[in-house]
Amino acid sequence: MFTLTCNILPKVRRPTIIRATLESSANSNTTDGYQNILMMRHGDRIDQVDPLWLDTAARPWDPPLVHDGMVRAFRTGQRIRSQIRFTIHRVFVSPFIRCVQTASEVVNALSAVDLDPSATTSKDVLSIDKSKLKVSIEFGLSEMLNTISIKPEIVPKDRKFEFLISDLESMFPEGMVDHNAVPAYKEMPLWGETVQGCTDRYLSVVNTLADQYPSENLLFVTHGEGVRTTFATYKEVEVYDIEYCACAELRRHVSSQGGSTKAGHFEVITRLGQSGIKYH
Repeated sequence: MFTLTCNILPKVRRPTIIRATLESSANSNTTDGYQNILMMRHGDRIDQVDPLWLDTAARPWDPPLVHDGMVRAFRTGQRIRSQIRFTIHRVFVSPFIRCVQTASEVVNALSAVDLDPSATTSKDVLSIDKSKLKVSIEFGLSEMLNTISIKPEIVPKDRKFEFLISDLESMFPEGMVDHNAVPAYKEMPLWGETVQGCTDRYLSVVNTLADQYPSENLLFVTHGEGVRTTFATYKEVEVYDIEYCACAELRRHVSSQGGSTKAGHFEVITRLGQSGIKYH
């Protein structure tokens, strides 16, 4: 278990009702339903298990998962598949390697042709249904870029966090990456953002991407602060601990008519004691 160092989240006003347009809708009939979102933290990172890793790391600010983190991520994907009441259509993931590795394990668990309860990582998956979902890298889901989350001595000297996106995308099953998806953030956030600025970023990403795909259920694989911010804002509580691979489940009512969509406020479905989120 990893405890976040940031304290109480400042109060953030709820977003107003959103109006969006369904790109492919030509049906004038009214439809009603729920859009569901899962906010998930990455798995166990190596620098929290082996502090000596930092001494030789080429990218000390971008630690990968340890094996146990891979297993935890894959098994979380198995639980999502077997326990949630809706289908995940799209996965958006922070470009940091620990999040991409986590998302890869979850995607493999969600899209395995046969759900083998004895499987522990994606290496145990023999066959993938590539039509199950789409995946996209999203800069807006990145780690909070300040000294609260990243020690100043390991920050890149030029304060630029660079990623080779093609290498990250290659970690997902072939054909699952959606290169046509429009990101909420086209570039990395700037180093030195405030806690409030980071809060606004995460909430903006959730709402922007939810509005972009109002008829789809989304999974966001991000960092502890992203899960904490979203959960604390919509639940209106103080979150003090987010475990690895913790998930916050959100939903909102969506109705469409004549090609336009009206969406209500997000509500938190996750209850106290569920999914590794602890709060007052």
